[in-house]
Amino acid sequence: MLVTSKPLTSLFLGGAFAAAMAVAPIAAAGGPPGCYDPYGTGCAAPAPPPPAAPGVAGAVPGGPAGVAGPGGAAGAIPGGPAGVAGPGGAAGAIPGGPAGAAGPEGAAGAIPGGPAGVAGPEGAAGTIPGGPGGVAGPGGAAGAIPGGPSGAAGPGGAAGCIPGVGCGAVPAP
Repeated sequence: MLVTSKPLTSLFLGGAFAAAMAVAPIAAAGGPPGCYDPYGTGCAAPAPPPPAAPGVAGAVPGGPAGVAGPGGAAGAIPGGPAGVAGPGGAAGAIPGGPAGAAGPEGAAGAIPGGPAGVAGPEGAAGTIPGGPGGVAGPGGAAGAIPGGPSGAAGPGGAAGCIPGVGCGAVPAP
């Protein structure tokens, strides 16, 4: 006759149950035995297709991602900076922060609530909100400080004003 102790059997079965429950989420999350899951899909979904040759792509689930190939490159961090670059130029931005772009025809950049500027073959311009701003190009240049002096100059001469003092102009010789 086999005699068992109820407390010992309960302890043994309880321990086996706890071990099975502890291992079950790991087995379910990792996929079938022998599963190698570099894409975080749980081996249930197919891996994403590779990029067209000869490019490369990579991503960390919920993290940074990027692609590169003969036509250029791009990368991004979720909620963070992102950028692209290629034969036609480059651009990048930080959410809520600075952003810029550059290419064969010029460049531009801005900081939200802060300075911004552009430049290209025909000239340049820049400004600081509530502060000075200016433009320049083949035809001349101009600048101003809100509530302060301002002026312009070009092939025909120059002119400027100082608030509370007056304005003046000089023709080109």
